[in-house]
Parts: sequence; C-alpha cells; structure tokens
Amino acid sequence: MDLERRAVALGQRPALLLVDMINGFTDPDCPLGSECPEVVAANAALLAAFRACELPVFFTTVVYHDADQARVFRARLPALNVLEPGSRWVEVDPALAPEPGETLVEKQWASAFHGTDLDRRLAAAGVDSLVVTGLTTSGCVRATVVDGLQYDYPVVVPREAVGDRNREAHESNLHDMNAKYADVLPLDHVITLLGV
Repeated sequence: MDLERRAVALGQRPALLLVDMINGFTDPDCPLGSECPEVVAANAALLAAFRACELPVFFTTVVYHDADQARVFRARLPALNVLEPGSRWVEVDPALAPEPGETLVEKQWASAFHGTDLDRRLAAAGVDSLVVTGLTTSGCVRATVVDGLQYDYPVVVPREAVGDRNREAHESNLHDMNAKYADVLPLDHVITLLGV
C-alpha cells in the first residue's frame, strides 16, 4: 500500500531537464535504442513551452572518455561502450537540438547529478524545481528524479515525455516515482502549469 503523499508544486523558476534524449537511445539502430517517436514529440512540445517562457533548459548525454569511467556499470551493460566521444550516438536527437545558452551535461552514470556539476549549474540559473523527461524511465530518469528530490528540488515527470524499452518497467517505475519522489502528470497539465 502506498503512503499518504502530497503534491509539491513547481516553483517560480522550473528547469526542463531532458535526460539522455540522444541518438543512442532514440534510434533503434543503436543497441541501446528503441522506437520512441511519441517520447521525442512530447519532449519537443515541452521544449517549445519552456523556450516560450524563457525558462532554463538542460540536456544530458552519456560519454565515456576512458576505460576507467563507470567500469562496473559498463561491465554489466557492455552496450554502453558505444557511447564514445565523437560518436553520433552521444549527440542529442536532432529533433531536440539544444539552442545557444542551453546546457549539455556529460555524465557517466545513471543519475544526471552523480559525478557532475548539475546542481551547481541549476543553482547558478536560479532553478527552484525540475521537470524531468527522457530515457529510460526505469534507469536514468528514475535515478535523476530520486537525486533531484535528494537535492531538495520539487520534481515533476510528464508521463508522455519519458519512455523505456520495457513497458512493464516503465509503468511500475512511473507508479513508484509518483508514490514517493515526484508528481507524475499528463503532458498537457505540465504545459498548463507553465502558463503557456
């Protein structure tokens, strides 16, 4: 049974954090990828809304520069080794290309916070809450949502803007995140909250 929970509203300056919306995850030709045009489209809609409101936008990508980075993670999931510098797999999906002034954070582990300066960058941008999207729901999205809460950010997850290769894992993780760590809301509702 889920515990009683209360929704925590977005603040005055939310940031959009697109987790690993990169070719390696959005292109099924990559061993890490899946067919997810609806997730890309939902992220494009959110990007347009955040840009219209002149709110901060952050992207993450996964890049491994040497054999020592995330050794255990990569030994467990060898497909991650395609995420090398200069590879098209580490580039943001062209439908979501960052604009000047939008930040791209390189990471090596699941959470966008672990081993990165993301929290410092969010603080510098005056961010007081997060809208977290991306791939995959049960992996990097969930890890980022949990860490976002642990850094004391209210977190919202737009249901249509996240995806997973495993539908069951996707649904169970959305349920669990909503029960404990974030507000999982319909995409249209999130855009309405922005006042667009």
